Amino acid sequence: MLQLSFVNFRKDTYILIEGKQITDCFYIIQSGHVKLIHQNQIPGAENQILGPGDFIGVISCMSSRSQIETAMALSDVVCIAVRHDQYPALIEKNAAVAMKIIRTFAKRMRDLNEMLMRQTLNNSAVEGPEHVFEVAEYYDSIKEYDIACYAYYQYLKFRKQGETAQKALRRLATLQKASKAVYLEPSTDMLRNYPGGTMIFSESQTGSDMFVIQGGSVKISKIVNGTEITLAVLKKGDMFGEMALLENKPRSASAIAKDDCTVMAINKSNFNQMVATQPQLIAKLTTTLSERLWSMHRQLANSLLSSNPLAKMTDILALEVEKMRITIRKGTQYQTNLTVDDIATMCGFKKTEQAKALYAFSSSPLIRIMGGKIFIPDCLELVKQAAFYRKQIVKTTSGNL
Repeated sequence: MLQLSFVNFRKDTYILIEGKQITDCFYIIQSGHVKLIHQNQIPGAENQILGPGDFIGVISCMSSRSQIETAMALSDVVCIAVRHDQYPALIEKNAAVAMKIIRTFAKRMRDLNEMLMRQTLNNSAVEGPEHVFEVAEYYDSIKEYDIACYAYYQYLKFRKQGETAQKALRRLATLQKASKAVYLEPSTDMLRNYPGGTMIFSESQTGSDMFVIQGGSVKISKIVNGTEITLAVLKKGDMFGEMALLENKPRSASAIAKDDCTVMAINKSNFNQMVATQPQLIAKLTTTLSERLWSMHRQLANSLLSSNPLAKMTDILALEVEKMRITIRKGTQYQTNLTVDDIATMCGFKKTEQAKALYAFSSSPLIRIMGGKIFIPDCLELVKQAAFYRKQIVKTTSGNL
């Protein structure tokens, strides 16, 4: 039986403190109002006022990470405390609460993604059919022909006439002869196999399926101003594509098979059934979204390091290590599956900036290159150096306020 507890907070007391606690519960506000404060001056982050029915601390609770914001009681507040292990039972009892959390997270992710684009490349993310053509052209230009073939095909579903449509037709006719691109048309297959280097979906493409990786890995990326930004590299058990399913909007990023992979597709009908019958899967989705939101907040903080390419790349690599949840102590070594180019694209460096940034990072004593991939001889030193860089930026930012 689900038994939830009530917690009282007096006016002007702190409920959660940014960067401090890793809690095993989150709160649903029953009465009163709470102010959310971002103390680290993350670009674009705004303070919010929450009231009855809203929730706080879910990201930290479900991802087992430190708090990303401070919560202060503006009045006497009564909250319902929900422990991590009680969440599946809460879904069974009240699926509407879980769906409110998930849909709120999906919108927040889209907003944070827009902030990341503005901070990283001083440009807003572009959506719409014409952007699919830009995606195709980019991958065509770097000889990723299987990806380009898929994107040209999707673009031509929107545009049948015009100069760009004619160019897309010509390139598609050339590339499709030897292409490994699969699932160019919507499919009812629940299990789908994608060869490495092929596209699962393109940013700005319409679609309503989400996916769970059964094997292999998937790169999530965006093309902005002719630059590829890698947002994440996902592995077995990870989910992606959920925002299009939840919000019924075009894809906000592309998904590309980094190597041969198998994914399970979940459509709206399947998803609604899972909400009602598989609370553990919905709990997993909440955890996935929590992890991504935590990571995106870190990436926003990383955008302040733009004046120091070495600091920026060091911090992004440290973030990737923290995502892996390995035990980090003095002398902990770690062989990544990432190249220095992968880290550069995650940072969103323009092509004119990449050579200098790559040289500085490759020369860092914090890493070695083994078999073309980054090897970290001491993870603790890497994480400590990244924290030092972030601390210096916070001091500088605070001093300018």
